[in-house]
Amino acid sequence: MCEQDKIFKVKAKTGRLDKVISENLEDVSRSRANTLVKDGQVLVNGEHKKPKYEVKVDDQIKVKIPEPTKLNVDPENIPLDIVYEDDDVLVVNKPQGMVVHPSPGHPDKTLVNALLYHTPLSNINGTFRPGIVHRIDKDTSGLLMVAKNNHAHESLSKQLKDKSNIREYLALVHGNIKENQGTINAPIGRSEKDRKKQAIVSNGRNAVTHFKVIERFHREYTLVTCVLETGRTHQIRVHMKYIGHPLVGDPLYGPRKTIKGHGQFLHAMKLGFKHPVTNELLVFEAPVPEIFEKKIKNLRNNNL
Repeated sequence: MCEQDKIFKVKAKTGRLDKVISENLEDVSRSRANTLVKDGQVLVNGEHKKPKYEVKVDDQIKVKIPEPTKLNVDPENIPLDIVYEDDDVLVVNKPQGMVVHPSPGHPDKTLVNALLYHTPLSNINGTFRPGIVHRIDKDTSGLLMVAKNNHAHESLSKQLKDKSNIREYLALVHGNIKENQGTINAPIGRSEKDRKKQAIVSNGRNAVTHFKVIERFHREYTLVTCVLETGRTHQIRVHMKYIGHPLVGDPLYGPRKTIKGHGQFLHAMKLGFKHPVTNELLVFEAPVPEIFEKKIKNLRNNNL
């Protein structure tokens, strides 16, 4: 990978330079933009400016994205729970606690390291995310579809974009939800208060989650299924908090007083897509992890 120059002209949205950069470049957070400006990697009409510079319409902004610190993505012999596999696609049941792909904070022992040991993968997403069409959080368990070649990757990505695939999650949330079902339609973007979090923001990306109540528990907990129409970072976690029902065990978005586990009680239990070659609709389901199943039984028995 090498340095990249990203150039854009401001059309309508104005404001602070670092904010405008983060809004126009999807992979650059506001704090990252702030650092790039301070490091002299940003030019406005050919001149260096401060992060607080108020951008004007028709300003031309050039951002130099430095070459990232090189990481080695090595195949690792880590056991995989493979639900389905053929020459084009693979469906894996990711355990809670496993990161999907390498990053500076998680250089190894990821799902990608394990997959590379097992099979060749598509390379559309570059060095660090081979085969990865969509992700789930480290502490979310469940089903992921993986592309073994670029044709499969393009097909699966298009299905995500067209919202034609099936992604259904099981979640345990705080509070008794009164409605039996509902839809949350609220835009999600990076939180300006805490860059580790996502939040409901007016200029965020469109995000839609459909939920349905499965079971209500006497101790103010509800078991729900959530169907994703879009796939934003932390979408279910942010949306359920937004309606006043954060996920149980969620270290980022949940309350301090919660049921302890190994992170949020969220499981990608159902996944469906059309096969990229045969066009056959494939649908898979994965049972909830033992710790999740045990908590549900304890709630039913009033024994926490």
